[in-house]
Amino acid sequence: MMTVAQPMSGIDRITELLGDEADSLLNHTCKGIPKESLNLPGPDHLDRCFGVSDRKPTVLVNLARLYNSGRLAGSGYLSILPVDQGIEHSGAASFAPNPEYFDPENIVRLAIEGGCNGVASTLGVLGSISRKYAHKIPFVVKIYHNEMLTYPNRDEQGLVAQVEQAWELGAAAVGATIYFGSEDCDRELVEISEAFAQAHDLGLATILWCYLRNPAFKKEGVDYHDAADLTGQANHLGVTIEADIVKQKQATKDGGYTAIGFGKTSPLVYSDLSSDHPVDLVRWQVANCYMGRVGLINSGGASGGQGDLAQAVRTAVINKRGGGTGLISGRKAFQRPMGEGIELLNAIQDVFLSPDITVA
Repeated sequence: MMTVAQPMSGIDRITELLGDEADSLLNHTCKGIPKESLNLPGPDHLDRCFGVSDRKPTVLVNLARLYNSGRLAGSGYLSILPVDQGIEHSGAASFAPNPEYFDPENIVRLAIEGGCNGVASTLGVLGSISRKYAHKIPFVVKIYHNEMLTYPNRDEQGLVAQVEQAWELGAAAVGATIYFGSEDCDRELVEISEAFAQAHDLGLATILWCYLRNPAFKKEGVDYHDAADLTGQANHLGVTIEADIVKQKQATKDGGYTAIGFGKTSPLVYSDLSSDHPVDLVRWQVANCYMGRVGLINSGGASGGQGDLAQAVRTAVINKRGGGTGLISGRKAFQRPMGEGIELLNAIQDVFLSPDITVA
């Protein structure tokens, strides 16, 4: 009698996708900053971390819309689909691999059918279909962008939409990018601090893309734009202007401060509080978000083809075990057929739903 192979359970599938790193990533324990020091994600996250803050009840309502939507609803974790790359990169670079996503409705359909908590995009994208979808999935309107048509290009962000416009179309939150470390950073900090204050006044939540930009952050062939110490400080600046959620590239290394020979740090960061383990690097990013009071969501990164599913699951595991709040993954999901994009988003969400994957 032929034996029918049984499908692998969730943790078995995740372990398989992690490959040779599975044991290290799934069994590591953070010792420098133990998990007991963190404000961890959970069903009561908003009550514990924002119910005691200065946020208005209307902001809490919109944060609750985000945290209580999609497959991760009520878990304290977030899975957000971001599609702002048409401005940040170009329409061609973003949508040529799958032209159906030039149509904003397909972007929102992917987020809904993919079980996301929300969809982040431009005023034009979300405004074009807001009457049909704003009440079906939380919108995050990205109001602050760089664009890649100006030559030579500059590391400079600017307002491309108003907070009131996001509020009018029914958004739950506004989003913005600041290029920390750039020559333009001070202006951007002032503008977004003012914009976030206005958003909170109107009852909108705020999400900040805390990205680094400075050619000096590349030293002797090593790119420190994703170093834990530098990105951690960017996070710390972001929560200072009251970002409710911080988006950051997942750290892959440390020692940015020491390599570039600028700024202030402490030897304890490298000797006692962190290490070169991926989970420890993310733990330092979370610590700089007020020990997890403000949720850290890591970006999914560019699409690399067949290895995207395994890479997305790896990123999710590291974020969750480090004490993070979720993933915001775009190109890996929309630069492929919709069915495959949904599968990838669900695989990310399965990590955060799995009771077998715990905080390190």
